[in-house]
Amino acid sequence: MFLLYFMNEETLIKEAIKAREFAYAPYSSFKVGAALESVDGEIYHGCNIENSSYTPTVCAERTAVFKAVSEGKKRFTRIVVVTGDNKPSSPCGVCLQVLSEFVDDDFPVILTNTSGIVEQYKFTDLLGRPFRPEVSIGNRDN
Repeated sequence: MFLLYFMNEETLIKEAIKAREFAYAPYSSFKVGAALESVDGEIYHGCNIENSSYTPTVCAERTAVFKAVSEGKKRFTRIVVVTGDNKPSSPCGVCLQVLSEFVDDDFPVILTNTSGIVEQYKFTDLLGRPFRPEVSIGNRDN
């Protein structure tokens, strides 16, 4: 499948950094931002939002996906995830499983931190065997 990127990687990283500024992380102080690019060039921002009981906490990646899906977007070109950690951090297993509903195995996942270290992975490098329904990703609605 041919995918068109509407903005360069550096600009998409800046969008994820902007999203991180809105993170609500009073318990862990671990702020995360995400910028998810749809196939039509729209950017969906996400940040982590914590809660004192922890289980209702939602990660930045899922926030971005849920925002996009709630606006009718279900096909994406790549995601950037930015943290303030010493090294880039991978999305958690729950976020990767949520993404698996909407992305192909070679979907680019760009990880970075506020120090500027950038790493890029294919989706299946991070979640090798996602559970997926018997629906072809390429045939899903956008």
